[in-house]
Amino acid sequence: MNMENQTFDVVIIGGGPAGLNAALVLGRARKAVLVIDEGKPRNRVTHEAHGFLTRDGIQPGELRRIAREQITVYPSVIFADDKVVSAEGADGHFQISTASSQTYHSRKLLFTAGMKDRPLPVKGLAEVYGTSAFVCPYCDGWELRDQRLVVINKGTEAFHFAQLISGWTKRFTLCTNGPDELSDEQRQELLAHQVQVLDSPIKGIESVNGQVRQVVLEDGTTVPCEGIFFKPDLAAGSDLPKTLGCEVTETDMVVVDEFGKTTVPGVYSAGDAASRAHQAIMAASAGAFAAAALNNELNMEAWRQHG
Repeated sequence: MNMENQTFDVVIIGGGPAGLNAALVLGRARKAVLVIDEGKPRNRVTHEAHGFLTRDGIQPGELRRIAREQITVYPSVIFADDKVVSAEGADGHFQISTASSQTYHSRKLLFTAGMKDRPLPVKGLAEVYGTSAFVCPYCDGWELRDQRLVVINKGTEAFHFAQLISGWTKRFTLCTNGPDELSDEQRQELLAHQVQVLDSPIKGIESVNGQVRQVVLEDGTTVPCEGIFFKPDLAAGSDLPKTLGCEVTETDMVVVDEFGKTTVPGVYSAGDAASRAHQAIMAASAGAFAAAALNNELNMEAWRQHG
């Protein structure tokens, strides 16, 4: 099949849980779908994915492999291992170009490219990320329950994270890596709960084979620990929604309604790219919602055209 001469109902950009679940729903709805994915998911540093019913503890790559295998039952869904470099056009007539110089046409677009990490700001953090340093306690808190942890964050987000992580362990230190940006009231409440707050800049993280041993501060303080939670610095996995005119937040998150519709007709987004809830099962759910909305929109358009 010459895919360049075919107009797909939906081109899905991004092959993580959101994009794959959307492809599954649309394939079962007999829609012509192309999933384009460059194969560089953000969670590739993670050894296990958690909180996904029937797949708790699965390797992220294995989850994607099983999903692709099951989706191949539906012949109207095609995969392309490629990177989208441009998208243009309007509802019903989009054109997508890729890094391998392929051009595809589609009636609708679904962006599920997620987010990507900017360079990690602390020396030694890259060596432990995904092994003993994580960003989400819902995903990895169970494995670090009752352990000595360091939380790297500051301000109101750090205060709320301290409340959250206390459900997994009471043995944690808050390292703000500079001025803590906390209010006096927040400092007092943390003190009342015996949470140590250290605002000296972090000199580095010492580890062995990915297992953190201690966090070393510029003032000479060392904080022994078995794990770290930190706030990542994220960028959009794709800037193409913004290029197409979609509204985005100041943190590059695509603004969507409850069905994944962006502010541009015919363009949808789902998963981490359009949500602060960065969990695989929530991304998959959002992909299913967006797929159902896309299918309904396509069906209504066809109904009116042939009525």
